[in-house]
Order: sequence, then structure tokens, then C-alpha cells
Amino acid sequence: MKLTIAVLVGSLRKDSFNAKLADALAALAPDDVAFPRLRIDDLPLYNQDDDQAPPAAAKRLKQAIREADGVLFVTPEYNRSVPGVLKNAIDHASRPYGDSAFAGKPAGVIGVSIGAIGTACAQQHLRTVLAYLDMPTLGQPEAYLKADDVLDGDRIAEGSREFLQTWMDAYLDWVRKHV
Repeated sequence: MKLTIAVLVGSLRKDSFNAKLADALAALAPDDVAFPRLRIDDLPLYNQDDDQAPPAAAKRLKQAIREADGVLFVTPEYNRSVPGVLKNAIDHASRPYGDSAFAGKPAGVIGVSIGAIGTACAQQHLRTVLAYLDMPTLGQPEAYLKADDVLDGDRIAEGSREFLQTWMDAYLDWVRKHV
């Protein structure tokens, strides 16, 4: 079964660890799974006044999510929560109320940070939001990753490959179960 997994990376930084992780994870998947990374850097701040005439960037984001079989959130942690750019994208794609592009889409949540606890707090906050959005979210295995342990340049470090392959396999099984 061919799958499309929409990828939302919560970092805009040119040399983002999480963008590198997203690309490395996609390389672990079988060839019949596509991982388009969705653009969120051009979204204006969400404003409910625009719900009846959303900006073109928000329409594009919602359409890509609707066309996907699942959504993979790859996020850093800013001040013990998700980055504003990611929350803004979620707000655009889930509004107006009753017209969420996320409803029913199986989600995966993962992230990498330079800190010892990885992105544990950001992931927990994100999981709360995803529960509200009616997204069945993979619970196990959890993946709170430290950049120095997981990434070797743009690739997965050898000592982390098996764990991340297990995570990817579990997530794709989760998506197939819910599609």
C-alpha cells in the first residue's frame, strides 16, 4: 500500500537538527512511502478574522494535509514547548472550527535537541493538541533524542539506527492500521 506522510518540521533554522532528522527518518522507510515536507515558513500569524478567506499558504497547507495518509511532526523544543511556527501551522490547518485538515489523520511525534531530555516537554504539549484535533497518535515507542547521540552530520548515527528504524516501522504500522 503506497502511503504519503506529510512532514511538519517545527524549525525554520537553515541547519536545523530536526530537518536533518526528518530527512534521515524518511530514508529509513520503504520506497512505497513518500514524505513531502510541508512548507510553513510563509504562513502569516493565524487570525480568526481570515477564516472565511484564508491566505493562499494556509489553503496549500490544508490541502497537502488532506491528501496525506498521516502526519509526522518533527519538532525542537523552545522554552519547554513547541515552537510558535509549528503551533501557527497547526492553527491554520485546523481552523475554522469544524474544518480541520487533521481530523482522523494518524500522527507521529518525534524530535531532537541539544539538551539531555531531548524534546520531551514539547512532545507532551503537542500530544495534548493532537488529541484535541482527533489525531490518533503513536504512543510507543517514545523518542526523546539528543542531537549528539542521534545525528552524524546529515545522517543517523550508527548507534541510533536500530532504534530509529524500530520507531519508523512502528509509525508506519500505525498509519496503515488507521488508513
